[in-house]
Formats: sequence, C-alpha cells, structure tokens
Amino acid sequence: MKNQKLSDQVSAKIRQDILDGKYKAGEKIPAEPELMKAYEVGRSSIREAIKSLAMSGILKVQQGSGTFVNEVLPEENMTERLRVADFDEINAVRKLLEEEIVRLAVENHTQAELNEIEKQLTLRKQAITEEDRPACTNADIAFHLAIANASHNKVLASLYQNFTHTIRTFFSKREAQGIGHFAMSHHLHAELLQAIKNKRKKQAQELIRNILDHNY
Repeated sequence: MKNQKLSDQVSAKIRQDILDGKYKAGEKIPAEPELMKAYEVGRSSIREAIKSLAMSGILKVQQGSGTFVNEVLPEENMTERLRVADFDEINAVRKLLEEEIVRLAVENHTQAELNEIEKQLTLRKQAITEEDRPACTNADIAFHLAIANASHNKVLASLYQNFTHTIRTFFSKREAQGIGHFAMSHHLHAELLQAIKNKRKKQAQELIRNILDHNY
C-alpha cells in the first residue's frame, strides 16, 4: 500500500470488506495480529484505521471484548433513506446543495474548470441532438458535477458526487423514452454557464432554482 497514508488505505479496505460481507454486522473483527497479517501493515496503522472507523460509526470498540461491526452502518442507513425518499424530498435537498455550490462556483472557478463545464454542456447538447438518453443523463450529471468541483469546496463536491446515483435513478424513472426534459431545460443550462462565467451570483442561483423547479 503506497502513495497514501497507510492507515487511511487500511481503513478503506476494512470498510470495503465489511460492505462485501467479509465482516458481518454485529460480529467481532479479528484481533490486531491477524489484521496486521491480512492487510500487511504494522500495528500502528491498524490501530489508527480502527480508531477512524470507530469515530465514523462503522466499528464499535468494547474494552476487554474486542472490536465489533456496528449493526447499522452509516452508509447503509443513508442509502436506504435515499432509496425510499420521494422525488420532492430528493429535489428539495438537491436545491439546497446546488444553490450553495453555484454560489461558490461563481466566486472560485478557474478557466480550466469553466472549460470542463462548457465541455459537458456541449456533450449534453450533442446527446440531445442524437436523441441518446443515456448520454444525456451522463452529460447532465457531469455538467453539474463539474460545477460542484468549481466550487472548490471538497465536502460539497463529495456530497454531490454521492448524490449522483440517486439523480441517475430518478432520470431512469422519469423518462423511459425520449429526451424531452433534457431538451426543454438546455437553454437554462447554457445560461447558467454564462452566469458563472460572468460572475453573476444572483442570476446563477435563480437559474439553478429554475432548472430544479422544472425538473419533472
């Protein structure tokens, strides 16, 4: 394990092993010597990884008994909430998230980031012209994600990245045929790019609200 703090990589590997069912909810994970052997790292890296996973609620350390996988993982809990949420709830959260993302993108974008947003807008238009619905979905999500990256707020960008699966699922349910919704809102996306480029914060936020108000 190289190029990254060892304990972070061990933490990520243990987390993935839990999600894969290697360590099941409620069960005790192996002792430190066995974990050191399994992940080929030293004791300090294992301890740091366990501490990190415990702080995030994935593991539970019980003095004298060992370390256990929590019954309900935070990721599973949130995934389930998103899965059962109705579209109005999803869109309300997306509005809050994207209005702040757009505000920060207006303030912080670089030319390279503008180029990426424009590239995805062009791909979105091309997909509409070709009536390619999967390509429309991909380009639309990439367009908004490029704006999130231009916000220079890594937490917001990460939240939006995690939200894209839910957005993709909504698109698949919203329009089984055709690209009508994508086509009708394309001019708003183009105007949003211009507002960000021209540093018109209020206009950019109004546009993102308009886009999401007419999202279905």
